[in-house]
Amino acid sequence: MRVDEHLNELARLADTAGAEVVGRLIQRIEAPTPNLYLGPGKTEELKGLMAQAGATLLLFDEPLSPVQGVNLEKATGVRVMDRAEVILDIFATRARSAEAKMQVELAQLEYLLPRLMRMWTHLSRIRGGIGLRGPGETQLETDRRAIRRKISVLRRRLEDVAEHRANQRQGRRDLPHAVLLGYTNAGKSSLLRALSGTDVFVEDRLFATLDTLTREVDVGDGYRFRLSDTVGFIRKLPHHLVASFRATLEEARAADLLLHVIDASHPTWEEQVDIVEAVLEEMGLYAAGPGEGQGARAHERKPVIHVFNKADLLPDPAALLAQVRERYPHAVLTSAGLDGRGPGVAGLRAALHTSAQALRPLARVRVPLADGRLLAELHRETQVLRETHRDGVVEVTARVEARMLGRLRRDGVEVLLGDAPHGGEEIDKGRT
Repeated sequence: MRVDEHLNELARLADTAGAEVVGRLIQRIEAPTPNLYLGPGKTEELKGLMAQAGATLLLFDEPLSPVQGVNLEKATGVRVMDRAEVILDIFATRARSAEAKMQVELAQLEYLLPRLMRMWTHLSRIRGGIGLRGPGETQLETDRRAIRRKISVLRRRLEDVAEHRANQRQGRRDLPHAVLLGYTNAGKSSLLRALSGTDVFVEDRLFATLDTLTREVDVGDGYRFRLSDTVGFIRKLPHHLVASFRATLEEARAADLLLHVIDASHPTWEEQVDIVEAVLEEMGLYAAGPGEGQGARAHERKPVIHVFNKADLLPDPAALLAQVRERYPHAVLTSAGLDGRGPGVAGLRAALHTSAQALRPLARVRVPLADGRLLAELHRETQVLRETHRDGVVEVTARVEARMLGRLRRDGVEVLLGDAPHGGEEIDKGRT
C-alpha cells in the first residue's frame, strides 16, 4: 500500500532526525481543509491518541501551510512539523562543509520566511507578550527584511562557490567525469568506496551524504574516471532545498556521464526512479534531446547508466536484469557490500571502461610546429600521452573528448584514431 510506504519513509526520516515514532494516523479526504488540513473530528481523535501515547511531536507527511501549522499546534498543544521541515532539520545536523551549511541555511530561511508569524506566536506565548505588544508587527517586518537580506547574501556566496567549482573543473579536464545520482540510501557512497578503494563515510540512514565527494577510479587499461558522490533525492523534496543545493548538483551538469544508482531491493524502486528523473529533468539534465525542442545544444541529454545496486538482497538478480534491460539497455547489477556476496562492482567498472573509451578515444592529432595555440589547447584540454616531432609537424597522441575531435576535424586538423608507432623524435608524456 503506497500510503504505508510513504509513512514508513517518514518514520525513517524521524529516526534519522532523532525522534521515536509511537503511532500513526491516516485520513482519506478529497482535499485538505484550509485551517487544520485534517477534519475537525479527526483532529480531536489525533489529540486523544497523542495524549494517550505521550507524544510531544506531530509529523505530517504532507506540506502544511503556515496557517495550518499554527492551528494544529493550538489544537493539539504540541510542536507540529511537516515533511519538509523534518528534511531540513536532518540536513542542518548533517551539513559538514561550509558550502553545505550555507545551502542548508538558505533553504531554512526560505522555508521560514512565510512562516515567521507562526514563530512569533510561539515567542509571544513563551514570553507572555512582554516586548511584543504594540511594535510587534513593525518588528516582524524588520525580521522579514533581515531574512530577505540574509537570503540575498547566501545566494551570492553560493554563486561564488559555483564559479569556484567551475574553475576547479576547468583545471582537471584531463579525466572523464562521472557523477553518482539517485534516491537517498540507494548505496551511492558504498559504490564510491568499492570502486575507489578509499575510505568513504557510509551509513545505513537517509541523507548520510550531503557534501560532494570526488575520487579517482581506475577502470582498466590505463583509463581512469573522476567519480563524484552527490546528495540523495527523496519524494516530496522541498523545492527550495533543491534550489539551494544547485551549486552541488552543478557537478552533475558538468559531468560526462551520469550513474543513476537504484536500490533494486526496494519494493517501490520504480517510483524512486521516477522521482529522481523528475528532479534531474527540472535541472535540465533529462530534458528533450537534440532536435526535440528549442535550444537543442543546451538541452542535450547526458549519457546515463542505470546501476541496480544491492543485488545481493534479490532472490533472482538475473531475472531483474532481464526485466529492466528493455527499458534501460545499459543497466548493470552491483552489490557494494564488503561481504563478497552478489556481483560486486566488476560490471560497473567494465561499463565505465567502455564509456571512457567512447568519451576519450585515443587519437593522433597532427599539428604544425608553428601552431602554438593549438598545441597549448591540446595540452590543456586533453590527456596527452606522447608527442612525436617530424618535418615541422608535431604528432600528439592523446585521449581526446569526442566533441573536441569533431571540432578539430571541422577546422581541418588532421586526426587519426587509435595509436600507432611513428618515426621521429619522441617525447613520452607517460601513461596515467
